[in-house]
Amino acid sequence: MATRVPTFSMIEGQFNAYLRDIGYATMTTVDARGRPRTRVLIAVWEQVDGRPRGWLATYKTPVKAAHLANNPHATFSYWNHRQNAVAIDTVTEWVSDLETKQYVWQLYERTSPTGVGYPLGNFWRSPADPELHVLRLTPWRVQVIRGTDLQSRIWRAPDAD
Repeated sequence: MATRVPTFSMIEGQFNAYLRDIGYATMTTVDARGRPRTRVLIAVWEQVDGRPRGWLATYKTPVKAAHLANNPHATFSYWNHRQNAVAIDTVTEWVSDLETKQYVWQLYERTSPTGVGYPLGNFWRSPADPELHVLRLTPWRVQVIRGTDLQSRIWRAPDAD
């Protein structure tokens, strides 16, 4: 049974613990015909003004770019062998300004939440590298599920449909 929580801070500790334990997410998008596509990646997350916000440093592949141009919604799923899981439903937006790229580069370097992230320098030369693209992830729904008893708690943005 799922319980709805009024604030993200009520699940933030569990959210961070599960992400720290799991690390990799499966990102799902859909094409213009509604067919899903998944890819495994590492996003970083923070809380801003009481709400979660995510960032994805990525390559802007033709498939990903086309899917998000048609439908900016994406889901990020985390799961481990103990059945702990997090599902994050987001609206995505490509962000290209250097200041934001530098900020995201630093979030990945220091890991956010703690233990989640990696040195972006393993894949890109610097925040100014033209191959580095950044997606802002604005969650409208976050669900955390504890595997031992399948307790589920859901936060929904107040302005979500």
